[in-house]
Amino acid sequence: MAKILEATNRLFKNIFVCKNCQSKMRAEPQKILRGKVRCRKCGKKAFRPIKRK
Repeated sequence: MAKILEATNRLFKNIFVCKNCQSKMRAEPQKILRGKVRCRKCGKKAFRPIKRK
């Protein structure tokens, strides 16, 4: 895992993964929770946070 704060933020902050097609998107967590964000590839609204190694 990246130990530099800037690198950690770039890799993990506000990045979510679609549960259907596993494409990554950057969005605010509040928008994800409210269901305002759709996946670019499949159009679903189900996202999970990106896994940290």
